[in-house]
Amino acid sequence: MAWFKRTEKGITTATEDKKDVPKGLWYKSPTGKIVDADELERNLWVSPEDDFHVRIGSAEYFQILFDNNEFKELDAKMTSKDPLGFVDTKKYSDRLKEVMEKTKLKDAVRTAVGKSKGKDIVICCMDFAFIGGSMGAVVGEKIARGIDYSIKHKIPFLMISKSGGARMMEAAYSLMQLAKTSAKLAQLAEAKIPYISLCTDPTTGGTTASYAMLGDVNISEPGALIGFAGPRVVKDTTGKDLPEGFQTAEFVLEHGFLDFITPRKELKDKINLYLDLILNEEVR
Repeated sequence: MAWFKRTEKGITTATEDKKDVPKGLWYKSPTGKIVDADELERNLWVSPEDDFHVRIGSAEYFQILFDNNEFKELDAKMTSKDPLGFVDTKKYSDRLKEVMEKTKLKDAVRTAVGKSKGKDIVICCMDFAFIGGSMGAVVGEKIARGIDYSIKHKIPFLMISKSGGARMMEAAYSLMQLAKTSAKLAQLAEAKIPYISLCTDPTTGGTTASYAMLGDVNISEPGALIGFAGPRVVKDTTGKDLPEGFQTAEFVLEHGFLDFITPRKELKDKINLYLDLILNEEVR
């Protein structure tokens, strides 16, 4: 039985040679459920134990929504500048460089065109991993160009929001994107091209105040945080206790700001259903 016993004393292992359990093998949901990471991915990053929708990024949403994960990315190399020379705990230019290296993203939104259930669609999807999904000049410009592409090619437009709000490092440049994207969506409406807005966790700040609530159909994933100011700020400002479930997707739906809540497994089918109904086409 010596094969599982250490027969010699004083044996040590160098720190760099010690074997750690690789990170990401397991996921623990907020309710304490433990899920195998591979199983979680197979379930579209939704915990099968409690139906908790884990935050995912553009790569995962493109995989879910585009047929065979095939798409053409638009304006893929567009990056932010630092026109204000902004500095807080570090230079904005340094922060951008670090987050681009860490996330392998160019900014907080990616735009792509491809087929979903056999028909073309333009999808703009935000990435919370890039400075909290904050909306700067590049985010607004890429959304605007995505809308222009939809208008030019007469293709439905889907916006997937996931943001903490405007990017303070760009100040007024960031706030200008609210008017810019809203104006572009008005042009999309004039062209009678459908716009579906999908709010995911979290959809807050200027994003909510502009394009996230302007869809022909506004939908959300279950349990997503949706609001303008965060619950803590609202409570501190009003001095009142907030109702249970305040700013959850379910609360927002009940108060008329959403049309539907759609589980992630049903997103592709439901989004295309809404588009077929809006366009008065045969349901796929």
